[in-house]
Amino acid sequence: MKPSLRRTVAAATTLALGVLGLATAALTTAPAAQAASLVNVPSFGSNPGQLGMSLFVPDSLPARPAVVVAVHYCTGTAQAMYDGSQFDELATRYGYIVIYPQANRSGSCFDVSSSEALTHGGASDPTSIVSMVRYVQQRYTTDTSRVFVTGVSSGAMMTQVLLATYPDVFAAGSAFAGVPATCFSTTSPPPGTGSQAPWNSDCSGGRLVRTGQQWGDLARAAYPGYTGARPRVQLWHGSQDTTLSYVNHGEAIKQWTNVLGVSATPASTDSPASGQVRTRYGATGDRAPVEAITFQDVGHNLPVDAAAAVRFFGLDSTPTPPPTTPAPTTPAPTTPAPTTPAPTTPPPSPTPSIGCTVTYTVNQWNTGFTANLAVRSNVALTGWTLTWTYPSGQAVTQAWSSVTTQTGSVVTAKNAAWNGSVPAGGSFQLGLNGSHPGTNAAPTSFVLNGAPCSRG
Repeated sequence: MKPSLRRTVAAATTLALGVLGLATAALTTAPAAQAASLVNVPSFGSNPGQLGMSLFVPDSLPARPAVVVAVHYCTGTAQAMYDGSQFDELATRYGYIVIYPQANRSGSCFDVSSSEALTHGGASDPTSIVSMVRYVQQRYTTDTSRVFVTGVSSGAMMTQVLLATYPDVFAAGSAFAGVPATCFSTTSPPPGTGSQAPWNSDCSGGRLVRTGQQWGDLARAAYPGYTGARPRVQLWHGSQDTTLSYVNHGEAIKQWTNVLGVSATPASTDSPASGQVRTRYGATGDRAPVEAITFQDVGHNLPVDAAAAVRFFGLDSTPTPPPTTPAPTTPAPTTPAPTTPAPTTPPPSPTPSIGCTVTYTVNQWNTGFTANLAVRSNVALTGWTLTWTYPSGQAVTQAWSSVTTQTGSVVTAKNAAWNGSVPAGGSFQLGLNGSHPGTNAAPTSFVLNGAPCSRG
């Protein structure tokens, strides 16, 4: 795990987004990302939004890798999105490239409201982001049918705008706490002023309620005449969101079920984790046309489940390694084997030793907290169980990326159905919300599959 993630993952995974605002060359070669680092790309082609671009390329890539665009929240940065989410670690595991755009307006918000932003080929941020995608496609010979976008808050708004304005580019998107495409439409500031478009209180407050057909028509109008395939959509929202009203979650469901031509009645409803309600539309599997997840009793500071987004994109499988050179066919020497008899008693099994490290980071308030646990294992795992004891009477109220139970002060977290496989030297993350009685001391020890772990 990169050191910066150890320091910031709890704060950035829950992503305290603050008050939102809205934002408004020739192709050259940038330095390649070496040793799985985040690299700034100073020039990537047409850039009407004057955005910055950072790029993460794993050390090993399959032929024709996929591309994921990860868009930060207001007041955030490309670096913060990289540090505070797991998309780069999953990219190393599964073999895809991650683009991190950087907003360049006051408040570090993306333009999701101007007429230029809401038009295919318009002179604003969405066009700049697509230019980043084109740059990566040319440089790395990627699979143009597997381009995905995800984002948080302002980045989630941008995610839905990109799905409407560039359905020819993106195969799917995952939006964490956003609004329907075009919902923030406002009168743009004067071109070239660098000013932000006004805040749309009607949208943020949940007062823009339309029919599915009306929302769908607005999305389709972003690219008039387009008749090709439309991207699948995953939507995440907290039921107590007061920054971008939870009403927007239902409105986005209306929009995208209409755009994709599927019923607005759920095909399935379940609870993938404690405190979550998931509905799927048009199909019941992991890659339904529309998937919507509600975090019960959670506000705008939404946990970002990168692994679930990657699974929705269909990227959660390890690339097939290149074929190995066959061994020589020359027969081995026929020297007879030693005649010493093999021992009849098998050697004793060694004491369990995994070699694991747990980094536990927490954000807390007067009676509650959010914790993120990052676990690295020196050996490959085909399933995991992590246990620890809370010393101060803490109680887990919600968990993600694990199946978590608590008996007294002992907490047991088991892998979810999709993240039990961990390569040697790999890592996984899980998170939880909890309550505490006024003291919130961190656990002093962790045990992974029966073996003690060191603290990171």
